[in-house]
Amino acid sequence: MAHSSPSQPRPPKIPRVPVHGVLLLDKSVGWSSNDALIKAKRLLNALKAGHTGTLDPFATGLLPLCFGEATKFSQDLLEADKTYEAFVHLGIVTNTGDTEGEVLSTKPVDVSLAQIESALQQFRGEISQVPPMHSALKRDGKPLYEYARAGITLEREARKVTIHQLELLGYEAPFLRIRVMCSKGTYIRVLGEDIGALLGCGAHLNQLRRTGVGALTLEGSVTLDQFIAFEDSERAQALLPVDGLLTTFPAVMLTDVLTERFLHGQRLALGKEGIALPAESGRARVYQESNGRLLGTGLMQEFGILAPERLISTLSN
Repeated sequence: MAHSSPSQPRPPKIPRVPVHGVLLLDKSVGWSSNDALIKAKRLLNALKAGHTGTLDPFATGLLPLCFGEATKFSQDLLEADKTYEAFVHLGIVTNTGDTEGEVLSTKPVDVSLAQIESALQQFRGEISQVPPMHSALKRDGKPLYEYARAGITLEREARKVTIHQLELLGYEAPFLRIRVMCSKGTYIRVLGEDIGALLGCGAHLNQLRRTGVGALTLEGSVTLDQFIAFEDSERAQALLPVDGLLTTFPAVMLTDVLTERFLHGQRLALGKEGIALPAESGRARVYQESNGRLLGTGLMQEFGILAPERLISTLSN
């Protein structure tokens, strides 16, 4: 009777470690945002991570990934304006609004630059968009794309979004190349479809690349392949510090005594302390002056009052 060999002991799990910062990932085609996040988290062996708004698998470009204390500020990027460059393929309509769907109709393309410019003008400013069925928006706990895959189309309410900039970068029939800066919740696939519908020939999105999220751009970004090829020490060095998410806020520097009070959640009357104050009220990034440590964000209020908002854990510094 043959004896089975004893099973090999599993290698011990490497414990996760606290990692704090922001990775500017240049996402490649084919990766879902969540899969890219899981891969980067595993490579960093990080305890805590989150992304800042999804990119479709067929899209490329900027996907900021937040680790550790940076996740406290990821909501700001979810709310931030986004910038995209896209190729709109005129004359072909697909059921998903992009290259991943089935072709529903084909029409000849005979439009002039003047017609295109006139059409684009209709989509600048505040517009209404009907979210696509092939989206992650949920209805009764299920994403719309699950209904779509089952052949079910649900009524969707139009939503207001704002197109801050819509620029024609080039036209070589049947392809339009556009740059869009827009508010959160804007679907560039739907914008492409709506432009095609207005031109009378229909359209779908052929390529989509996100180039900006708030003040963050692709400058200094890395692809997942590059990140995988890095040594462990290089991966950590590729992260922006946590305050890389806060560069648009003015800085407030606190003494050691005021730092203690701020970290205990106390509102500070900075006008009486001789602290240099931002020119305007609103959100500020707050540091301990003696060592340059980021303490978190605060709200500058009337009369030089600083109220703590989101605090960085002192354990992470």
